[in-house]
Amino acid sequence: MKSSTKDQAQGVFHQLEGKAKEIAGKLSDNPKLEAQGTGERIAGKVQEKIGQVKKVVGK
Repeated sequence: MKSSTKDQAQGVFHQLEGKAKEIAGKLSDNPKLEAQGTGERIAGKVQEKIGQVKKVVGK
C-alpha cells in the first residue's frame, strides 16, 4: 500500500474513532472524553490531508 493511501485510510479511521468518542462523551456527560474525541477527529483530518498532498506530490 502506498504511503499516501495509508495516510488517507488512517486519517479516515481516526476521524471515525474521534467522532465516536465525541458522541460517547456527550451521552455520558464526560467533557474530557468529548474533547479527546474532538482532538482525534481533527488529527485524522490532518493526516488525511497529508495523504492527499503526498498523492499529488508523488511520494
